[in-house]
Amino acid sequence: MASNWRLDTQTGNNGALLCDIIHPTPLRLLNIRAVAPTLRTMKQITLSLALTLACTGAAQAACFADYKAKQDNPLRLHYGVAEISGQCARASAQSQLRARLAANGWTLLQVLSVFDAQGLDQRKNSAGQYYLRF
Repeated sequence: MASNWRLDTQTGNNGALLCDIIHPTPLRLLNIRAVAPTLRTMKQITLSLALTLACTGAAQAACFADYKAKQDNPLRLHYGVAEISGQCARASAQSQLRARLAANGWTLLQVLSVFDAQGLDQRKNSAGQYYLRF
């Protein structure tokens, strides 16, 4: 009885088959060659996702706030502009500026507005030495 079964020993990176059973379709327990395109695709997707997440912070527009602050004994007032990290909102600006100013002996009176980089030039002269200082 002639056999039309053949033993295909090409198994990618494994060398020889891991099983000696002769079967019409040889068992390839670890056929890495068949899995490699899937792993390569998964690595590309993972890398793309990681890069996207890493760049998300850089893609966010810069946020700035203008504010008024005071110092007591003797009374001193100033108007300033500061960069705000995180959420670009008055509440976020207030909490960040309150801490930054207090560390330098100032008390935050009011956050006037939050804005992006386009509003910087028009406020630079008014803020003077307190332009992006805190």
